[in-house]
Order: sequence, then C-alpha cells, then structure tokens
Amino acid sequence: MTLFDATHTSHTRAQTGIQRVCRSLFAELARVSPVLPVCFDPHQHAWRALTAGELATLGDRKGSGKSRGAKWSLTQKIAGRARRLAGRKTPTPTGQALICPELFSGKVAARLPELFAQVGGPRVALFHDAIALKFPELTPPATVARMPGYLRELLRFDGIAAVSEDSAQSLRDFWQWLGVTDTPPVIALPLGVDPVPTIPAVTTHARPRVLCVSTIEGRKNHTALLEAADSLWSEGVAFELELIGMPRADTGAHVLQHIRQLQAAGRALVYHGTVTEDLLHEAYARSTLTIYPSLYEGFGLPVLESLQHGRPCLCSDRGALSETAKGGGVHLLPSLDNRALAASLRHFLQSPTELAALARQASERKFRSWNDYVRDLQFWMKTLPRRI
Repeated sequence: MTLFDATHTSHTRAQTGIQRVCRSLFAELARVSPVLPVCFDPHQHAWRALTAGELATLGDRKGSGKSRGAKWSLTQKIAGRARRLAGRKTPTPTGQALICPELFSGKVAARLPELFAQVGGPRVALFHDAIALKFPELTPPATVARMPGYLRELLRFDGIAAVSEDSAQSLRDFWQWLGVTDTPPVIALPLGVDPVPTIPAVTTHARPRVLCVSTIEGRKNHTALLEAADSLWSEGVAFELELIGMPRADTGAHVLQHIRQLQAAGRALVYHGTVTEDLLHEAYARSTLTIYPSLYEGFGLPVLESLQHGRPCLCSDRGALSETAKGGGVHLLPSLDNRALAASLRHFLQSPTELAALARQASERKFRSWNDYVRDLQFWMKTLPRRI
C-alpha cells in the first residue's frame, strides 16, 4: 500500500498546476496499484485517511475553484476537535511507501516524522520549483518566507522527484549553497499529461484568437502581454486575446485592473477567470495559437496542453520551458518585454504558412502519459534505500 499525502488538494476545488498534478497522479496510481490518500487533520492534530467527502474533492478534476487555499468546513473542524478532546486517537495510517506531491505547509512538515515512522519503504516528495527564491519580488511574501524551510525539509525524504531538470538543479544548487553533503537522490521525472477528450464542435471566430492559460500573478508577465496586444490593436492588427486563469490579488491586482481598462476601451479581450476542464478544452479548440510569456516555470503544463490540441505556442526559453519545447510546435521568444511579444505575435498572425507549419509539428508530437510517469516513478522508488 502506498500512502499519498493530499492534505491540501483534498480541501480545495482549485485547479492550479500542483492541484492538477496531484489529482491526475492519484487517479493513475489508484488505477494501477493499492494507494491510500491521507491528510494531516489540523483540528484532530493527527494523520488520517481521507473521508468520502475529501476523497470526492481530491477526485474532482473538472471543477473550477475560485481560491487555491485549503478550506475546512465547520463540520470537519468540529469532528476533528471532538475526536481530539474525547481522546479518540486515530491510528496513523501505515504503508510500504509514501508520496508527497504537494508543496506542504510548515505545520504539515512538523508532523511528517509521525507518518514517516509508519512507512516501511521509500518516502518520496515531488518538487515543482524554487521560483519563490528566484523571483521573490513577484511572489507572495508568505511563499517567499516559506520556501527556504521547505527546501530544507525535503532533506528528510529518501528521494525527490523533480518535475524537470531545471527544477532538479535548482534544488541541488540550494542544498550545495547550504553546505549539505548528505542529500537524498534527486531525479528529473517529467510529468504526464491527461488525454484530450473528444470535443464537440465549438464556435469559431472570424478573427484569429490568441489564448493564454495561466494564473494571474506577477511572474506570469501578463502586463507585457497586455501592452503588446494593445499596441497591435492600435496598429490595426485584427485578433482576439482570451485569458484564462485564477487571479491572485496579492501579485496580480494591477493586471486585473489593466484587463478592465482594455475591455472598457472596447478591445477584443476576453477574460474568464477560472473555468471547468471542459471549458478549458473548448478554449484550446477555438484558439488559433497560444502564448505563454511567463518569466520562469518549473514545468509549463499549459504549453504541453496547447500542443496536445495541435495549437502552436509562443513561450519563453527560460527555466523548464526550453525542456518542454523540445519536439516542435513551439516558438521560443527571444525576449519577454512588450515589444518582443508584439513582434512575435504580429509575425505569426500575419504568417499563416509558418503558423501552419508549427501546428503540424504540434500535431505530430508524442506526449508522455500519466501511466508512463507512474511506471517510471514506481520503478525508481524501488531502487531507493531508506536514508533514516
């Protein structure tokens, strides 16, 4: 039995990158092998298996939660406190392996030793990125403050599965900077992607549609994208820009204001916020191309999703995006300022032959499935010795 820590994802309907990875990974693990999803209950002060309701939240891959934060209902809070105050201690779940796919909190980290003690085999964490250290000025302060401690806590595990070679190297570099020599093995294990469902016919548009799927936050570089789009509209370039993504008020408030200003001015700009999985697939299907101008990514799932739908993507070559781009269908942006974005968009919107060539490359690509990922993860875990 493999224990699967879903403390956060089992208490949110959000579909950000980490939540989507957690849900897809759990679904595939459950399909191929025995797995027990668990959480740390902060009200009971104990690790336990998920309830039916929490399991349903973990399995909700089509929802569109408006907040990434974990929410515990009043019923869950009362039940946990009642068990604790009554002294009804829940036995800590046991298993032969442990996978922690989330960026866990400090409170969860403090109680990990209790769970580790009940696991007979390898204890592995997924590592997504160290962006909070690379771009602290564009990251929420709480995340920046949390990151150094989190990277130290990863030293407790028997192995770390990073989502890209760039993320793996970031972690190794941080540990080297700390002067730590006894580190767990770190492997770069690219994520899988879910298959594209059959999509009913969608409404097409007379003008080309450029799609950007990304949370609205500082490092995603929406300001430069909006400025680039506005300059093209001012030139008379005909296209629509569609944005999809959960807003973060802490680092993306100015972007939301910019969006409202452009819409009030009559620009061809559509912003949906969060959407269901079905609507996301429809958005890809009706797009002409996608753009992902993020300053830095640990993986870049929207790039792969765009290519799965046969849609070319313009994206940066920074971080793990250069890894994701290998295989065709992607134009790597030479710069990420508004002028460079405008130039690249103008070129491809006015060069249908080149755009069609990129689309063909995208359609010919082969993509790594979650079954591939789980197979490789489980094989690697079997090679890991217990460190402590």
